[in-house]
Amino acid sequence: MTNVYPLSLRWEGTTTDYTAGEHSRAAVASAPGKPDIAVSAAGGPYGGDDTRWNPEDMLGASLATCHMLTFLALARKVHLDVRGYVDDVQVVLGTEGKVTRVTEIRLAPTIRVAPGTDAAKVREMFEKAHKYCFIGLSLTSTVRMEPRIEQVAAGT
Repeated sequence: MTNVYPLSLRWEGTTTDYTAGEHSRAAVASAPGKPDIAVSAAGGPYGGDDTRWNPEDMLGASLATCHMLTFLALARKVHLDVRGYVDDVQVVLGTEGKVTRVTEIRLAPTIRVAPGTDAAKVREMFEKAHKYCFIGLSLTSTVRMEPRIEQVAAGT
């Protein structure tokens, strides 16, 4: 089975106007039927616009979303009552040798479950989700998983 997800990336400007200083790194990512995403390089040494999504942000969001959706599907399959999921994701950009790359992505969700839910089973499904998340399977970065499981108060 093959699925294709088309998108386009639009940038306009010039890289040869040396009187204007650096060129713009601002662009727009688009996909049919979806809202546009304003993208750029990260700020600081990369010269981008920190008010726009950068590739590191988007990689972290892609992994976190894929992992969450896979976890929720597994939780449903084994009849776990998950009530909420808030992930605190960190993407670490590092230099090894002379190569800069994403070296680690940390997923640290707070997973809220119904009273009486087996926390060990929740953790097991969270870890199992990593084996099935196709974005995670596509990465060479270390994925550090640090879930925190909370039981919600009865009646919520």
